[in-house]
Amino acid sequence: MLLVDKQRPKSLSEMDYHKNISQNLIKMATSGEIPHILFYGPSGAGKKTRVLALLREMFGNGVEKLRMEKREFKTPSQRSVEITTVASNYHIEVNPSDVGIYDYVVVQEIIKEIAQYKQLDANAKHPFKGRTVPPASHVVVVLDEVDNLSRNAQAGLRRTMEKYTGSCRLILCCENSGRIIAPIRSRCLCIRIGAPTLLEVTTILKNNCQREGLPVVPEQLQRIAMASHRNLRRALLYLEASTMAAGGGAKGNEVELMDWERYLQVVVRNILEEQSPQALLAIRGKYYELLARLIPAQVILKELVKQLVVQCGTLKGVEGSVRRLQMETVCWGATYEQKMRQGGKEIVFLEAFTARFMSLYKQALMKR
Repeated sequence: MLLVDKQRPKSLSEMDYHKNISQNLIKMATSGEIPHILFYGPSGAGKKTRVLALLREMFGNGVEKLRMEKREFKTPSQRSVEITTVASNYHIEVNPSDVGIYDYVVVQEIIKEIAQYKQLDANAKHPFKGRTVPPASHVVVVLDEVDNLSRNAQAGLRRTMEKYTGSCRLILCCENSGRIIAPIRSRCLCIRIGAPTLLEVTTILKNNCQREGLPVVPEQLQRIAMASHRNLRRALLYLEASTMAAGGGAKGNEVELMDWERYLQVVVRNILEEQSPQALLAIRGKYYELLARLIPAQVILKELVKQLVVQCGTLKGVEGSVRRLQMETVCWGATYEQKMRQGGKEIVFLEAFTARFMSLYKQALMKR
């Protein structure tokens, strides 16, 4: 089991940061009634961990008895759409954006089906930590990455929320609440889960090392916290990778990057070394390799932009032209990310951004 899963807090009281949010969630869970909730914040901030802890606080250990199911839905054009869900007797987790443009079908059908679901033992009380939790009068539907839902799916979600609000509750998770339509936000209790501070990340890494019996090297933990950009999930993965690379100790001087990050560094070097159609074709093949290993295209694009901006800063030349190149790189990265969200083949947008940057970079080199 990975360290990030092994050391994940099981209850809200075990959370190491945002304790005020945890206390408020405990009060809501104890009452047995919760509103629709929208958790939003950066990746690796602990949104999903808090959702699972909230469910455990409400329903007890029954939420850990999970089953994975593949569900099939019919679109209006009679096309079959299949999606994988994770469910217990008290909740269901689903990521509707996995089915692309047919997400509106999944959203409406899943909630409609769950809203009609009745617990087998509605009068049962669930022991948890020595106390008795009153039974909730509804089933909880957890929707991940709702900011990636299409406008049709979000409109359908709003209507479904209104129709079945008496029998089910929705917990929505996303990174950017600005991409969610206002009618949904107004019907939810919006809770922002901010990224932990560098000090909090370092403290959590230190505590994990102590629990796992690993040597604590403050300088290495600080390097990992800096490299993770306050993404706690990534920091724990870095810690485990660095520990394995050091042969079971935590004394390595370098942060052990993930394989796909090192591979992307090779892509960046290739882009900077040669700007030609042949080089672009070779880089396209490397993008296919990353996508085939389930690295999301948006993650690839963001990391690519970040590394290219850093490399542009090392150019020797007119300061104004270098800064302009960095600004244009970020601008075009945001443009192609937006196009990627609107639909289409992701490889096309990755290749288009690369071609655009090659053109800009070549022009900058000629002006030096």
